[in-house]
Amino acid sequence: MKQVEKLPAKYLSEVNSKTRQLNKQLDKRSQKALARFVAQEKRMQQKMLKIDSLAAKNIFTRSIDSLGNMKARMKGKLAKVPLVGGGGYNGYIDSLQQSLSFLKGSNDLLGQAKGMKDKLGGATKQVQALQDKLKEAEMIKAYIRERKQQLKEQLSQFSGFGKDLQKMNKEAYYYAQQVKEYKEVFKDRKKAEKKAMEILKKVPAYNDFIQKNSQIASLFNLQGGGSASPESLEGLQTRSQVEQLIQQRLGGGGPNAGSGVSQQMAAARSKFEELKSKFPDLDNAADMPNFKPNDMKTKSFLQRLEFGSNIQFQRSNKFFPSTSDLAGQVAYKFHKNGSVGVGMSYKLGMGTGFDNIRFTSQGMGIRSFVDWKLKGTFFLSGGYEQNYQPNYATLADGAGQPWTQSALLGISKKYKISSKMKGNMMVLFDFLYNQHVPRTDPVKVRMGYNF
Repeated sequence: MKQVEKLPAKYLSEVNSKTRQLNKQLDKRSQKALARFVAQEKRMQQKMLKIDSLAAKNIFTRSIDSLGNMKARMKGKLAKVPLVGGGGYNGYIDSLQQSLSFLKGSNDLLGQAKGMKDKLGGATKQVQALQDKLKEAEMIKAYIRERKQQLKEQLSQFSGFGKDLQKMNKEAYYYAQQVKEYKEVFKDRKKAEKKAMEILKKVPAYNDFIQKNSQIASLFNLQGGGSASPESLEGLQTRSQVEQLIQQRLGGGGPNAGSGVSQQMAAARSKFEELKSKFPDLDNAADMPNFKPNDMKTKSFLQRLEFGSNIQFQRSNKFFPSTSDLAGQVAYKFHKNGSVGVGMSYKLGMGTGFDNIRFTSQGMGIRSFVDWKLKGTFFLSGGYEQNYQPNYATLADGAGQPWTQSALLGISKKYKISSKMKGNMMVLFDFLYNQHVPRTDPVKVRMGYNF
């Protein structure tokens, strides 16, 4: 009998840790969003009191109480109400939950490592709690979506609330995008989890279990054969039935009614694709922003950091040898098209030619830089640098400078190396090269990568 390969011991620990982290992030972000909505509605209520006290009470009081109750329930200050509906289908979470359910009856896969059963129970509870958190997030999104529409209608007869409504729309949009961002990061499998899934997919019993118990299978009541039973499809309209229904409705439109509808559908489809290309992350038309979103707003500080390195060569002259500047840097993305950062470089001397190769230390440098996207993969790059070259101070008559400044501006080209690494090549002009003693090359060519 073929021996069953055991799952990595770290698998359950990884699942438990990442799920607990997402639970905390969702809880913190949801409470923050609710607190902001309460504060915003209270400000609007105070403004309305000066205009119409009765309207202020009717429009805002119940909503403020509802938002406050949601926040209190999340903190455990009020009894939680049963959550109905789902947080939207998530294939990764569904697969994760079914995998843990399958492992409950598979001791051969878990192995004999101490505490594996307890870890399995803990991971299962965390995944269930995560599903509840996602349901809460969807409930908050749905409430805010409906509330925005209500306020837009109720306040249409009053002036001065345009900016308040826009603030609410911004908060709702960024909340939805932040939840989506969390879920995308959560789907990134680590090494032990990838190995565990490879092992599970080789087990026939696991594949049968998934076919019978996944959310997709339960939707259509799929059995082991992978096909839908007749009962599961009862009540669903076929394509021919839908086409027949449309034709009946268009009967009074004459023989050209069908072509007219086709043209309208084509126009609607084109408009839909245009909107989808502009806002690919939206899952509901009601969440369409009435402002220009900042894609970086939902990114954490660490997610905005981009680390990299580059190298630059400089030819030799009678004062100093050929050098290579080896630099490390970190950039902060303040906008989807722009970043600013700092770095340090080390000057490595390499001798005066192929007949005299000798490695020496020639100094160091401190850098600051900014990049802004021009078009496609081309960027405008600039920076200010200070370079320390102690050997320059020994030049005759004290002409050398141990510290030299550089003001750089140029063009850089970025290209993709892999999913997690980008290469870059830049050509920069040094506007202060004339002030260097001895004079250095005005044009700098650098090659590097970011990850």
